[in-house]
Amino acid sequence: MSGGLVGLLDDIAALAKLAAASIDDVGAAAGRASVKTAGVVVDDTAVTPTYVDGLTADRELPVIRRIATGSLRNKLLIILPAALLLSEVAPILVEIILMFGGAYLSFEGAEKIHHRFSSHVDEAAHDAPDLIAPADGPEQEEQTVKSAVRTDFILSTEIMVIALKEVIDEGLFSRAIILAIVAVLITVAVYGVVALIVKMDDVGLHLAQRSGNGSQRVGRALVNGMPKLLAALATIGTAAMIWVGGHILLNGTDELGWHGPYDFVHSLETRVHDIAGIGGVLSWVVNTLASALIGLAVGFVLVAVITRVKAARTHGSRATH
Repeated sequence: MSGGLVGLLDDIAALAKLAAASIDDVGAAAGRASVKTAGVVVDDTAVTPTYVDGLTADRELPVIRRIATGSLRNKLLIILPAALLLSEVAPILVEIILMFGGAYLSFEGAEKIHHRFSSHVDEAAHDAPDLIAPADGPEQEEQTVKSAVRTDFILSTEIMVIALKEVIDEGLFSRAIILAIVAVLITVAVYGVVALIVKMDDVGLHLAQRSGNGSQRVGRALVNGMPKLLAALATIGTAAMIWVGGHILLNGTDELGWHGPYDFVHSLETRVHDIAGIGGVLSWVVNTLASALIGLAVGFVLVAVITRVKAARTHGSRATH
């Protein structure tokens, strides 16, 4: 009987090791999938603080919490089931949707660059296209939250599809767990950073009003530095969107059967890969620059086409009146 008990304990230990290994694998896969979404995440983090601009200080965190809850609900209850269903019945559609997402990211990045250098365009209105100007009062706050959650749905869809592509070869159960982990991690990271950014002004003002010279210097630095941080986030987000969008398009065309662009970039990577000491870095730089150029090219083509379509519609509307 003791031998049977020892054997049972060995089996339990083996199962525990297997479970631990599986958890490690799921965690590692979730980490890799989260990293791939960096471009969209940075842009989401840069845009979201505009939704609480103008709210009273005591309503900023509650509104951010409501937006974060809506974002998590989007990811877990709508996007996740739809993504899993598509990956089971029509995996090719995941790649096609991802390609559309890459084109959208490239367009968004290129449009932001275009608007930045176009003096007649209000860049702030572009960065938050669905934003309703916040104001005091429950009705206005409700409109702001709904608008933010609606815009977040687009970004969340891109995040989840990019993550899904990274783990599409995993089993259905593992896929579901990994995507759920990614959804929670990304939401906590984005809105945690947003809350920190939004309240940093208040922290800075509090420190600036204290008697100590050191506290005052830190406070003034925080107050003066936050607009610069937001501007830097916006710039980094734009660059990341173009790079990630181009990278998705480069790999997606290869997956869908057009191998020319990917093979050309890969040949460039191969030429520099064997350079002693820096070959790996140079290879990454080549791929990154190629992806960014592809993203810029596709993005500006889409900007030109959409701008012409909008102009034609405006002209036609004026003509009918």
